[in-house]
Amino acid sequence: MRTLQILTPFFACCLLLAAAPLHAADAINISVPASMTDVVKELAERYKAAGKEVAIVPNFGPSGALAKQIDEGAPADLFISANQKWMTYLRDAKKIEPQSEKILAVNTLVFVGAKNPAVTKLADIVGLKRIAIGSPKSVPAGEYAAQAMEKAGIYKQLEEGQKLVMAKDVRQSLIYADRGEADGAFVYKTDALMATQAVILFEVPQDLYDQVTYPIALTANGAKQAEAKAFYDFLTGPEALKVFLKYGFSAPK
Repeated sequence: MRTLQILTPFFACCLLLAAAPLHAADAINISVPASMTDVVKELAERYKAAGKEVAIVPNFGPSGALAKQIDEGAPADLFISANQKWMTYLRDAKKIEPQSEKILAVNTLVFVGAKNPAVTKLADIVGLKRIAIGSPKSVPAGEYAAQAMEKAGIYKQLEEGQKLVMAKDVRQSLIYADRGEADGAFVYKTDALMATQAVILFEVPQDLYDQVTYPIALTANGAKQAEAKAFYDFLTGPEALKVFLKYGFSAPK
């Protein structure tokens, strides 16, 4: 009896473990550029609504900051960048699965602000006082904008005139213009469609900056996770593409 009394709690514990689920809902950590916040939120909801028992944990922000976080060990199973530069950065650091890298979607750079008939092209913005731009060091939209302004020969003039207002990401640039805190801002077309006050004043000519592409890849850790691979397949599939198009993105060519 003494032996039975000692073993009973042990067997009771085993029975409880056997009755419990093998594991709680698995989590997929994804690092996503701020310009894809809304579309990825909807896609995550659609994925879960389809009966996928998985928690999707997004980390939204500027691509450069996200890439550096992943390089320093932040949890991430999947990474989307708003330009090729930061995906290449992680590939060189051996932090992504190279075979999973592909272009997810394409975007367009535009200039937004309050309706202003005097601003219809890039050269016209030199007459403005405050221009919002994502910091070119970490925000791809800002890097594209700086590239366009440099090719147009106006970047140095605007910089020396202290007219450029640096934003932490493209969404903050949009907010500055939408609230009237800046006379205009460089944002993606997909962001501009969400403005409540600001309007698109002009599209930045494509020959002035590199095409805005969004590469996607599984991280080295994510490539080992079945759940992450399944969500990656969903994001790169035909159903997700329809949602990207709805939000103003273009299909990769």
